[in-house]
Amino acid sequence: MEESLFGEVEAANQRSHEPLASRMRPQSLADYVGQQHILGDGALLRRMMQSGTLGSLILAGPPGTGKTTLARLIAKETGCTMQTLSATSSGVKDVREVLRWASDEIAAGGKRPILFIDEIHRFSRSQQDALLPDVESGTISLVGATTANPHFAINAALLSRSQVFYLESLSAADIASLLHRALSHPHGLGEAPERISDKAIEFLATACEGDARRALTTLEIACGSTPVGQTVSKQTVCASLGSRLAGYDATGDDHYDLASALIKTIRGSDVDGAIYWLARMLEGGEDIRFLCRRLVILASEDIGNADPQALQIAVAAMQACEFVGLPECQLTLSQTVAYLALAPKSNAATRAIGAARTDVRNQRTIPVPKALKDAHNAGGKSRGHGEGYRSAHHSEDGFVAADFLGLASPYYFPVDRGNEAELKIRLEAIRRQLGVEVPDE
Repeated sequence: MEESLFGEVEAANQRSHEPLASRMRPQSLADYVGQQHILGDGALLRRMMQSGTLGSLILAGPPGTGKTTLARLIAKETGCTMQTLSATSSGVKDVREVLRWASDEIAAGGKRPILFIDEIHRFSRSQQDALLPDVESGTISLVGATTANPHFAINAALLSRSQVFYLESLSAADIASLLHRALSHPHGLGEAPERISDKAIEFLATACEGDARRALTTLEIACGSTPVGQTVSKQTVCASLGSRLAGYDATGDDHYDLASALIKTIRGSDVDGAIYWLARMLEGGEDIRFLCRRLVILASEDIGNADPQALQIAVAAMQACEFVGLPECQLTLSQTVAYLALAPKSNAATRAIGAARTDVRNQRTIPVPKALKDAHNAGGKSRGHGEGYRSAHHSEDGFVAADFLGLASPYYFPVDRGNEAELKIRLEAIRRQLGVEVPDE
């Protein structure tokens, strides 16, 4: 009886020193919030758990979406024992010891155990390869958690033997429900919900960007730093939130997702959104040269001749950023992003070179007409190179109706926007004189 009493006291003492996010881990799937696309009735992971055919899984998703918690609940729901390794502190020796343990469990007639590896993307290729035989033979059910893109970070052989499930950032409503639960739960803060204002809850549920761990940590700091009897304000929550910079991966999905958001927002002419995404990348420590390269590419790819000055501004920004550096070059980048976002858009040049190169790749090669061949050497002249060529500079209107391609194959279709609208009028006049029939796009 005394042992039980002391055990309960010791467990309570240990729990009291755990972070709020750890104390609030759900103990059953019924308490698990979010991820209904994989856990809802009829969803694949739910059916795998119910049937007992778990196999090996990769749980991929942003921080704070419940990957570790879900792995524990999977083991609990299926009645499997689970061993945990962290890829940041475990080596091949640790992996082999766990695999031997799993083999002994199977030999003793037990259920196939689960090996949970947190941050599995940090395992080297050789460490991942060490898992393959036991994964393939069914000695273990591997459950790996990763914040990286598994198709880049996990070797193909291991990935092909696993079912990949993508966890999504929690919605603001999900986060709010977790915060309210933490305020009233015996293992939570044990505070009355009215201790924190509704505006503060609403702000935190949105500002944590779907990261439940970050939301609960912020709530714990905010409540702990507010004197008893006072209401936790939105300002206190904001001050407790801290910076998200540590979560930015400048070489992984964050890098590519934010770059994509920046480019697509500029293309969509949303100047405010574009500057926001630029700020996100700058605050995350993004490589300035990468940003400049993307803006130079965009100036040709998405604006082109609708505003030829866009390319000049992008190139000038690249040179200025190289010369000035941070923090001042953020001003140049902001100026450039604003100009590119508001410039008229055209991808006519992009489509033109794409169509022409497709023709070339498909063996639609055309011999260079003799009139266009180089005639600067004696051998060329003797073969008639350059004969019949007429320079546009010898014509009053600077135009010669000559066949420069050998067939009518229009590639460039200017749009009716910006400077390209004027080019379109001129191009139509030239094609009429050349007798080129332009098909509908």
